Amino acid sequence: MEQLKAELSIVLGERLSRLECVSEQPYAHLFSLYDEQGYAMPLMAKSFVCEGIAGQEAYKLSMLAREGVVRVPTVYGMVTTHQKPYQEILLIERLRGVSAEAPTRTPERWKILQEQIVEAMLAWHRIDSHGCVGSVDSTQENRWENWYPQRVEVLWSTLSNLQAPELRPEDRTVLFRSRASIASLFREFDDTPVLVHGNLSLRSLLKDPRSDQLLAMINPGTVLWAPREFDLFRLWEKGMSEQLLFSYLQKAPVSETFLQRRWFYLLWESVAHLIHTGKLDRRQFDYARQQLLPWLN
Repeated sequence: MEQLKAELSIVLGERLSRLECVSEQPYAHLFSLYDEQGYAMPLMAKSFVCEGIAGQEAYKLSMLAREGVVRVPTVYGMVTTHQKPYQEILLIERLRGVSAEAPTRTPERWKILQEQIVEAMLAWHRIDSHGCVGSVDSTQENRWENWYPQRVEVLWSTLSNLQAPELRPEDRTVLFRSRASIASLFREFDDTPVLVHGNLSLRSLLKDPRSDQLLAMINPGTVLWAPREFDLFRLWEKGMSEQLLFSYLQKAPVSETFLQRRWFYLLWESVAHLIHTGKLDRRQFDYARQQLLPWLN
């Protein structure tokens, strides 16, 4: 951390007294910056362990800001470290607020907050991709029911050449069976790709701690154009997350076949997370596997 502090001091032209890690994820760390007098600076540093992800997030944030109605962090610049370990760092706006995981003061406020979140999501979901689909670094003219199975094949091929002791033999069996069921899972799929957040969760939402009003949405995913259900499948946990999903579906329903694909998405995005970070969210993977089994051929 001392090395990172020194490099950021040079970039900013101001000596930093300290860095404080406020969020530690497998793929990125988020730091608060403090000036020489010990005061918090109006920007934060987000360091990425995977090359290329910082640039993708910067582009995605600019797209979401331009097309949305809710605030997202402003990107001030990108830095690459000169000494090992190599890191890519985004300098982004410091936003006030607390995670939407924190319960609201009243049930009525939670209902209002859900409505605000749904409207913010729909503002992005009304932006048509005009035939494009895919992630920030590989957008192409294609159909989702073709593109996502291609993504699964790439993940499966990568996983086959990867030493992953986290995956048990029965886990790989379910992954193999899900690949064999792709055609039936996407049969008669018909939904237009739109602009998506790509990492929708209560942890990616900031609200005002006093009024419980939505303030901002943070931490977008790398997928740029996808059907709406690719945002919704992440709202899988019981409680507030599932309530938010039902609130969205009441306002803007999706295909009934989403009920089976949501677990397929959750399973394979867990694999993508394992490949990119070396860590498997066992609770998420096991729940997706359990829910998907009845839908497999």
